[in-house]
Amino acid sequence: MDLSAQNPLILASGSKYRAELLSRLQLPFVGIAPNLDESPLSDELARPLTQRLALAKAQSLAKQYPNRWVLGSDQAASSQGRILGKPGTVERAAEQLSFLSGKNVEFFTAVALLRNDEVFTALDVTTVQFRMLSPFEIDRYLKAESVLDCAGSFKCEGLGITLFESIRSEDPTGLIGLPLISVRRLLAQAGLALP
Repeated sequence: MDLSAQNPLILASGSKYRAELLSRLQLPFVGIAPNLDESPLSDELARPLTQRLALAKAQSLAKQYPNRWVLGSDQAASSQGRILGKPGTVERAAEQLSFLSGKNVEFFTAVALLRNDEVFTALDVTTVQFRMLSPFEIDRYLKAESVLDCAGSFKCEGLGITLFESIRSEDPTGLIGLPLISVRRLLAQAGLALP
């Protein structure tokens, strides 16, 4: 069954960032936020956390929409064994950026595409080298850009790019929250070809 306006892809996310990215592929889709606990399991690392949650998000909506293609995604940042999620408050964002100052950070962005028993998954890993950040620079950045809903407390597509020394990635959209190269590959595996 192909995607159409009557049979759109379901994006298992309430994220405006993921919706904006997916719209680049010019596919009919609807975004629906899944209702599930996204807390890490005891001693769970960032990579398996994102893979588990991407699949769980897609599965939770696939049960409600049988025979429909559902795309789930999840992202977490990790540095020195510490998982960095969405800060939620300015104080936590400042603490995260202070911790990340001068460090390498890995961003894991997992995607899962499924319909009934068909499951396709992928994982994008992006490494960001943060430059040394002073408390003044962190404060100035947090006053200039709203990042409370962003893993790692920055937006690389905005002013956050000024916080880095380098980015190493196979897919620049992965860092924003949805690796479109991987998504295209999964859609092709599912028989949903794009140009």
